[in-house]
Amino acid sequence: MQAADNTSFAADVRLSFVVSLYQQRGTLFAGMIAHVVTTMAVYLRIDDPFYLYAALALFVVWTVRNIDMMVFDRLQKANFKMANTLHWEKRYVTGSFITCSILGTICGHALVVAQDPFAELVTISVTMASMISVVGRNFGSRLNVDMIVLAACLPMMAGLLLARDPYMILMALLLLPLFLTTRSMANGVRDFLFNSVTAERETAEIAERFDTALNNMSHGLFMLDGDGRIEVANRKAREFFNIDETTKLTGRALKATLRLGVRNGIVATENFAQINQHLTNLINGRDDRALVRVNKNSWLEFSARYRGEKGVVLIFEDVSDRIQSEKRILHMARFDNLTGLPNRSWFKEVVELKIAKAEPGQNLALAVLDIDDFKYVNDSMGHVSGDKLLIAIANRLRSLSRQKFVNSRFGGDEFVLFIPDVKDAEDLVSTMNHVIDTLRGTYIIDGHKLFISLSGGVVMAPVDGVQIEELHIQADLALYEAKRRDKDRWTLFEKSMDLRYSDRQRMKAALREAIRTQTMNLFYQPMFNAAGTRIVGAEALSRWTHPELGSVSPAVYIPLAEEMGIVSELTRCVVERAVQDAANWPRNLFVSVNLSAHDLNDRGIVSVIADALDRANLPAERLQLEITESGIMNDLDNAREILTELRAMGMSIAIDDFGTGYSSLSYLDMLPLNKVKIDRSFVRDLTKDAKKMKLLRGVVHLARELGLEVVVEGVETEDQLEMIRENKCADIIQGYIFGVPMPATAFVELVGKMSGHPKRPTLESHVTQADGSCNS
Repeated sequence: MQAADNTSFAADVRLSFVVSLYQQRGTLFAGMIAHVVTTMAVYLRIDDPFYLYAALALFVVWTVRNIDMMVFDRLQKANFKMANTLHWEKRYVTGSFITCSILGTICGHALVVAQDPFAELVTISVTMASMISVVGRNFGSRLNVDMIVLAACLPMMAGLLLARDPYMILMALLLLPLFLTTRSMANGVRDFLFNSVTAERETAEIAERFDTALNNMSHGLFMLDGDGRIEVANRKAREFFNIDETTKLTGRALKATLRLGVRNGIVATENFAQINQHLTNLINGRDDRALVRVNKNSWLEFSARYRGEKGVVLIFEDVSDRIQSEKRILHMARFDNLTGLPNRSWFKEVVELKIAKAEPGQNLALAVLDIDDFKYVNDSMGHVSGDKLLIAIANRLRSLSRQKFVNSRFGGDEFVLFIPDVKDAEDLVSTMNHVIDTLRGTYIIDGHKLFISLSGGVVMAPVDGVQIEELHIQADLALYEAKRRDKDRWTLFEKSMDLRYSDRQRMKAALREAIRTQTMNLFYQPMFNAAGTRIVGAEALSRWTHPELGSVSPAVYIPLAEEMGIVSELTRCVVERAVQDAANWPRNLFVSVNLSAHDLNDRGIVSVIADALDRANLPAERLQLEITESGIMNDLDNAREILTELRAMGMSIAIDDFGTGYSSLSYLDMLPLNKVKIDRSFVRDLTKDAKKMKLLRGVVHLARELGLEVVVEGVETEDQLEMIRENKCADIIQGYIFGVPMPATAFVELVGKMSGHPKRPTLESHVTQADGSCNS
């Protein structure tokens, strides 16, 4: 047992013991009456005034002590500190010590002085009784117990010893164990009560902590007994089921709590039975965890902790936010963020599931749809408007039957449809026409009316052994064929498309290799002065001879290079070889090279051309660069900066195919041009249509007013040449009438002949075979 000594007392426990000393003053009054009556009886018996004075002293001490106790009663104990407690303890001990000292003194006086049997008996009896009372009333202070025992015992023992009677001495010695036992009993009572109070306070503190922890848990808790009735329910549990504190849950079945939740609108009525079944399984030990849907928007996750025969503890938390987050994450993983349609991976899973459920021999179809001229919408209206258009198209797709279609957006403006059950080709035609008609039409985007059409590629196949990836490739091929033929249509895949695709892929690989190894051929078409008597330069034109297919038209392989993104590599090859060849020509001749749209979007072309000129030691003035209107439309500002830098280096800049674009006249002023090459369409019917001559003269006049040289290309007949000369419509002429594109050696020979014999050459004299290449 823990000793309740002064040093171990907690302040509040010490105070409670001191307060107990000042309480029950009725016993103190009864003691005072017994003491006074006893001393007065002895006084009357032996007529010794000592006892009269002793009685008076006892009364006075009681009175002072009683007044002191009343003062103590009026004090605010809540503000007491340890020093205050010790002060009032010492005041009480002082009073009790004086009282017991008086009692002990009258005992000693009766034994030594009065020596009267009655006086000895009554004084010792009263003193002994007062001393023993410490066990029941004065145990609250160890100091008080010690002072009372000493004050009562020492005078009594001294009186017995002073009697010098062996029996009296024996009695004095026997008093000592009695006194010690009394002291031990009082201290034992105090220690017992101290430990009881301490244990009670610790229990209360633990209970308070437990209650605080229990009611501040982020989880709800139900503690059930062995019969499944509630023993404890924390605040979170009440809050979730909207049960107020006045409603008693202890002793109720958990099912009753669910009914309260239903009544309070927390638990959906249709979910009650399922929730109750889940909780019953937890209580019976069949499950140790359960996810329960309480209502449309709320989920609880329960876990069970079993206590054997004592029951079970159910802990639950509101996981609604987590469930919603998981749903959002799952939606993000499965659906396109912009349109909300299934993405590629989820589309594949859904399609594979439908294929697995399909009947043997069933036909299915996959369609790939692409918005016609979607790039124009992005470029002219911005990507935000483009996104709104994609959303609008996706909404129309969703209006189609979900049982008949699985829709998806794979990215960009590509939409994919899976049709799990197709009866025959006629059914597919009807279905696809319905899809295209649904999507085609007018869309209102940011206040603008847009007529949108789509192109599609479709493949139909039996379900047996089908592969989604293969179907997608075939549908892509059909889409490509639909766009190649014409837009605003859909095309069904045919095996010949696969063959063409394979041929095209092989051609791409061969073209890439030819450019990498610089085995592309380079031809030159001569440019003459207006009189046709002198060569002033030549246009460098690439040519490609395929190892199996033979000569491939530039109209085929140049778009292919642009599609592959390697047209800039082709430009570098042509520039490098053209300036090297031109370095060996007479110094009055220039060479002209075409730049693609990709070149004019890449500032690296400036260093490519500059490095090539340095290596060939060719003056920049002898290099002419040709651009087309379509090549500068994508990024006019960037193209203008690049051309201005090239022009500043000394090169000539010519706009090719002038008159066939959308805004030719504005380009004449905005770009740093030297020359205008008038398109062959102005020359083709020159001798038959008088309007063509008027147009040609107007364009030439405008160009010369702006200080630009005029190059007329596509001149093929004597009549065309004569009319151009008569109307002075050309500074330089380029066309088959003077020469077709020819290898570098043939061009050098022509230059040599023209130097010795300055007369117009004939077309037949310059049709030769290719003998040069980009690395020859």
